Amino acid sequence: MISVQSLSKRYGSQTAVADVSFSCEPGTITGFLGPNGAGKSTTVRMITGLTRPDSGYATVAGLPFTQLRNPARRVGTLLDAAAVHPGRTGRATLRLTADLIGMPPSRADDLLEDVGLPRGAADRRVGTYSLGMRQRLGIAQAMIGEPEVLILDEPANGLDPEGIAWMRTLLRSFAADGGTVLLSSHLLGEVQATVDRLVVVGGGRVVAAGSLDELLSSAGLVLRATDPRALARVLFEAGLPHVVHEDGSTVVDTSAPAASGVDAESIARLAASHGLVLLELRQADRTGIEDLFFSVTRAGGAPAGAGRPAGDMPASPAEVTR
Repeated sequence: MISVQSLSKRYGSQTAVADVSFSCEPGTITGFLGPNGAGKSTTVRMITGLTRPDSGYATVAGLPFTQLRNPARRVGTLLDAAAVHPGRTGRATLRLTADLIGMPPSRADDLLEDVGLPRGAADRRVGTYSLGMRQRLGIAQAMIGEPEVLILDEPANGLDPEGIAWMRTLLRSFAADGGTVLLSSHLLGEVQATVDRLVVVGGGRVVAAGSLDELLSSAGLVLRATDPRALARVLFEAGLPHVVHEDGSTVVDTSAPAASGVDAESIARLAASHGLVLLELRQADRTGIEDLFFSVTRAGGAPAGAGRPAGDMPASPAEVTR
């Protein structure tokens, strides 16, 4: 398990991370997303003990990373696949890691096969490796200690489609066996295909967090009436947050506190009681991960129908942007 509580970090007058909190549970893969400069790398470095926070703390497998005895046996990390001696072979690199953490050489040999670096590739110098091969070696190094937690920063870099599919299967198998995975990536489609939960940061803060289904599912109702203006007036008088679109449709944000308990049936009754004829009444379409990502990182909060900001703070009607 990974637990992050109120982590903050400043560099001079610049705030890199501000009061970031989230958790990653055993048996799950958590995607960690954010635009460049959002604080992802700084947060990961604080979790792994490479950067000291100004305030807050993080624990991995129940302890701060720096207090773990033989941490590679508890936590596997891939933060920079290029940080490997180019003059050593892949096999020598992995066997050295195994020796340092008390694992047998056979563990290294088995992993090289598992990650797609068989004898021919494993016995070449790392300096001759492609980026994708280095990524595979880095994943093997992260897993060599048979850890219970994996923290991976852009592990799909350089991998071809076959390699990405392999990595997805590997991580799902690891989580299915009770492992905890924190995965940082800029490949939004791959994140959506791989993870169970999402944490999105923007401007150094967590702007959305929750299960993938929760964040991508819609929390809105689409309405279309013969008289859109009259419908908008009725919704306003009822105190229901809504947005009227240029195409004449209206979306009611059912995730807002003011719309608690509102469903299609209650909207239909409300419209009928005011003599309104509804031409359409349905659940809003599922949000895509790209829509979610760009909406929350631009606005600094959760979009309508895409879950709530971390900490379960309710979205206000003002946050309904579409």
